[in-house]
Parts: sequence; C-alpha cells; structure tokens
Amino acid sequence: MSAESPVAVRRPQRADARRNFDALLSAARDAFAEHGTEASLEDIARRAGVGIGTLYRNFPTRHDLFETVYIGEIEQLCQTADDVAGLPPWDALVSWLHRFVEYTATKRAIYEALNRDSTMFRHCREEIYRVGEPLLARAQDAGAVRSDVTFDDTLRMISGLTAGGFVDAAQRDRVLGIALDGLRKH
Repeated sequence: MSAESPVAVRRPQRADARRNFDALLSAARDAFAEHGTEASLEDIARRAGVGIGTLYRNFPTRHDLFETVYIGEIEQLCQTADDVAGLPPWDALVSWLHRFVEYTATKRAIYEALNRDSTMFRHCREEIYRVGEPLLARAQDAGAVRSDVTFDDTLRMISGLTAGGFVDAAQRDRVLGIALDGLRKH
C-alpha cells in the first residue's frame, strides 16, 4: 500500500512472531475461503501450526482477524501492481486482474463481516483504484483497451463475474478470458 496510506497490516518485529503472524493470515485466508466467516478459529490456529493463544495474542477478536486478512489482500493486490509494472500494458492489466479475481474470493468470504462504512474499508478501496487505474490507462494509451471503458466499469464487470463462483479454476479462467476480450480494442 502507499506510504501515505493509514491502513496497513502491522506485523510483529521479531522474526519468529512475524512467521507465526503470516502463517495465521494465510491459514485464515484459506479457511475463510472454504468456510466463510464461520470458520473455526481453532482450525485456523491448527492450520498455521500455532496454538490458539498465539492466534488470540495477534488477533484479540474475530473481527480483528477479518480486517487484517482483508488488508493483507489489499497489500498483495497493490504489490502485484508494482510487480507487473514492467510488463507490456495489456499483459500488466491482465495479470493484475487475475490477482484481483483471487482477491474477490477472499473478499466475498468475509464481506458481510466487514464494516463497509469504515475508514479502513474506504482507504482499501482507494488503494485499489490508486494502483489499478494507471494499469488500465496505460493499456488504453497503448491502444490495447477500449477508450470508453473506465476502471470502475472494469472492477464492476470482474466483481460481477466472480460473485457466483465457478466449478473450477479452468472455468474461472475461461470466463475471465471472455470478459477480457470485451475490454480489448478491436
């Protein structure tokens, strides 16, 4: 996320504590994707290879865990924008949108548990636009994407496509490919 963003995951300083923290986030992300917000905290701790006390030390409430997982997803989405910046414009946009699809799976799993009116949620949305809009603009400037498409249009299209879920990853990729063909300038 940007240096000026007030929302960021606050990882512990000690290396072993940081490893446990990151393992808990990864386990929580997977558990929420599989079981939604009702995922067992004991199962999350077990998946992470830590005790339940370690989970509660890092995340005193279930809501703290939801928010931290969500913010972590936003950080990864922002990092992906940086990682793909050197690719050709169309490839950069497509790569980032593939990561956005992964993000939507986690968001969908915990969406109802998040306070969508919160400052955190608003700043996360701003970060998505901050990193995504330039990728779309660059692809449009290169003549790879239709000029009548906005970034908001693109996010709504992708979010709509992912709202129902897919039979498997192959179907998800196929449907995303169809949508991306609609963005291309022909």
